[in-house]
Amino acid sequence: MGAAVITLRPMTQDDVAEVAAMEAGLQPRPWSEQVFRDEVDAENRSYFVAAGGDLVVGFAGVMVIEDEAHVTNLLVAEDVRRVGIGRRLMLALIEAAVDLGARHLTLEVRTGNDAARALYSRLGLAPVGVRPRYYGDDDALILWAHDIDRPEYLESLR
Repeated sequence: MGAAVITLRPMTQDDVAEVAAMEAGLQPRPWSEQVFRDEVDAENRSYFVAAGGDLVVGFAGVMVIEDEAHVTNLLVAEDVRRVGIGRRLMLALIEAAVDLGARHLTLEVRTGNDAARALYSRLGLAPVGVRPRYYGDDDALILWAHDIDRPEYLESLR
C-alpha cells in the first residue's frame, strides 16, 4: 500500500480500539483504550489517523500547553513505513499545533530509531537532551523545534 492511497483525517472515538490495538502490537508500554479516548476528547489536543480504505495504518497526536506543543505519539504500521506517512502525520500535527497557538515543538524519540530521527531532523527538530531508559529498553532523545509558527518555517516544510 503506497502513500498515495493513504488519507489523513482527525481521529475519532470510533478509531480508538483499532489505534490502541495497533499500539499494543508495536510498543512495549502501550496506552490503554481509555487513555486514547480521553486524549481524543481533551482540549488543546489534535489526533490524526492515516487510513488506507477502512484500515488505520498510522496515527499521531499532539498536546499544546500555552505556546509549546508536545508530540504525544506517532506510529506507522511496519508494512507501510518509509513511504512518507510519518512525514504527512507530522505536518498535520505541526499545522494543528500552530492553529492551537504553539510556537515551539518537542518530542522524544528512541535513540535507536534512525529513520524517525532523520525525519525529525528534516523537520527542523534538534536534540537537546536524553531521558535515560525512557522506553525501558532504550533511551529517549529529546528534540525541539522553535518558532514553528513563523511563515519561513512552515514554508520550509512544503
